[in-house]
Amino acid sequence: MCPPALTQDERLRYARSVMLPEVGEEGQCRLKAASVLIVGMGGLGSATALYLTAAGVGRIGIVDPDTVGLSNLQRQIIHDTGMTGRLKVESAREKMLRLNPHVRVETRADLFNSRNADEISADYEIIVDGTDNFRTRYLINDLCVRTGKTYVYGALYRFEGQVSVFDARKGPCYRCLFPEPPPTDLVVNSAETGIFSVLPGIVGTIQASEVLKLILGIGSPLLGRLLLYDALHMSFQEVLLPKDPDCTICGAEPQKRPV
Repeated sequence: MCPPALTQDERLRYARSVMLPEVGEEGQCRLKAASVLIVGMGGLGSATALYLTAAGVGRIGIVDPDTVGLSNLQRQIIHDTGMTGRLKVESAREKMLRLNPHVRVETRADLFNSRNADEISADYEIIVDGTDNFRTRYLINDLCVRTGKTYVYGALYRFEGQVSVFDARKGPCYRCLFPEPPPTDLVVNSAETGIFSVLPGIVGTIQASEVLKLILGIGSPLLGRLLLYDALHMSFQEVLLPKDPDCTICGAEPQKRPV
């Protein structure tokens, strides 16, 4: 038994997880003691937050400066029509606590940037990327390398998704895969290209699965592996990611660089 112990209500709520030998009550207590920060409460963040909440991760931080709009509801399932105009973090927190009142949900209605990233992320073990921009991805990566945190990455494009886990203590970081952001004029987002409505749910659920495995210490997380998903053709591919010894962030001679 590990602290904090489960209440009787929690034992009933998590019964289907506890009966798994790989989880058990000790693993469920580990989930209860864990802390995860989700940056972005759009499509990816919606699915990740709901499943981490349902699974009983004890402390979940959510960060997003935006409000809920009608065009979000096609894929951002944590929000609903009645929440349009509300802050996404408020909408998400209400849904999460209705799903599981045993979870502590901490909100921050700010843009996650270089000025506040250290302060916001300080007390969390794992950071989940629910964003849709390269600047924040590189910021999360570099912060995780510097502070020894684990980065659970997800990205979307039309019908395609990517997921990986980056931990520079055990394998490559995001810059080992993509050393530099692409030129600004080549960057597109879902407002310009569109997005298949179920894609964020599938990719976000895989991210949640990786988070739970990391906390429980079970299975084989996507460390050093990039999972590629194509919803249109229902196919998965895996690409092995070697650590770059010359990486400017996690290599032998890291450089201090602004994001």
